[in-house]
Amino acid sequence: MSTFKTLDDLEPDKRVLVRLDLNSPVEDGEVQDNRRFERHAETVRELAEAGHRVVLMAHQGRPGDDDFVSLEQHAAILASHVDRDVGFVADTYGEAAIEAVESLESGEILLLENTRMCDDELPEEEPETKAETEFVQTLAPHFDAYVNDAYSAAHRSHASLVGFPLELPAYAGRVMETEYEANSAIATREFDGQVTMVVGGTKATDVIDVMNNLGGTVDRFLLGGIAGELFLRAAGHDVGFDVGDMDLFDDQWEANHETIASLLDERGDQISLAVDLAYEDDDDERAEIAVDDVDEKDRAYLDVGTDTVESYDEVVRDSEAVFVKGALGLFEDERFSKGTVGVLRAIAETDCFSVVGGGDTSRAIEMYGLSEDDFGHVSIAGGAYIRALTGASLVGVEVLQRN
Repeated sequence: MSTFKTLDDLEPDKRVLVRLDLNSPVEDGEVQDNRRFERHAETVRELAEAGHRVVLMAHQGRPGDDDFVSLEQHAAILASHVDRDVGFVADTYGEAAIEAVESLESGEILLLENTRMCDDELPEEEPETKAETEFVQTLAPHFDAYVNDAYSAAHRSHASLVGFPLELPAYAGRVMETEYEANSAIATREFDGQVTMVVGGTKATDVIDVMNNLGGTVDRFLLGGIAGELFLRAAGHDVGFDVGDMDLFDDQWEANHETIASLLDERGDQISLAVDLAYEDDDDERAEIAVDDVDEKDRAYLDVGTDTVESYDEVVRDSEAVFVKGALGLFEDERFSKGTVGVLRAIAETDCFSVVGGGDTSRAIEMYGLSEDDFGHVSIAGGAYIRALTGASLVGVEVLQRN
């Protein structure tokens, strides 16, 4: 498998253009700190301490959305993680940006304005087309090297991700390097023991594609979330339907029921489904019901049940490698965190290779007092993680490898 150059290959004293992914939740106009700042700070700090002049690019939201805001707040948050000043210029490749770039001294850090405020950034086009844009052609000549640390955006063919590597010597940052290695492990590493994948979340189509692709690599799939209910529906249980004003199941069933039936038929011995489900009773408490006792779905099921958690726990503890994509329940509500947290705790207490992917699931680690150090890798990628698991290429990685 071809590789890419990393920071270990970067010669000293360069003016470096670095692409990060600092896209964050925005609440009442205030950008929220999150794991991405902490992770990217490692790359930024290393470059600054090595004496490079460090210029950062990132995006936030999309035009027209409420979270489409300036990166000025991001600079302050990042500075708190890097323990160095991070300058900001409200420009991306105009005169103000170029002047700020040219005036940088060794070890100084500058963040440019939101790349998605540039007309050249967003349309998905071939890298060669992006390399010819005014954005890339204007900014690239002012740099010695380009570093892509935005693995979580590497499935996007945007100018800041795929154009610059065709114009400058290009390197992978530490986040890009570690994410790529961990998320590719399921396809590139050989494990002597059982390989297990926990699949859940609300986007059933994504995890069904993963299961379809990895059936020959993964020995056991442990299902929960929306996908788990849809598989139970295909197995003949009266769950996996929308009730009330819910809009989660029926459309995804229509799109995927044939694939689900095929997976159950061909790989049913690999797939573990919930034997009980949890819901909110009339007293606002957690209650559970065996799947076999459900005669008609008349309420939302918000987690897998205790018996399911115990059976999944045993499978995890017998595994050499465990990959997680999606939560098994509504873990943000402590009443319905048993499935997600139970599986994560089993992984943390087991000496197995593990990758926890998807922003929501990884957030549960912090919420419930688990330590990231007890997991092989906690990914900050969403769409890119899914693409890696399905074997699809990542254009942002491909251009680094070509370079």
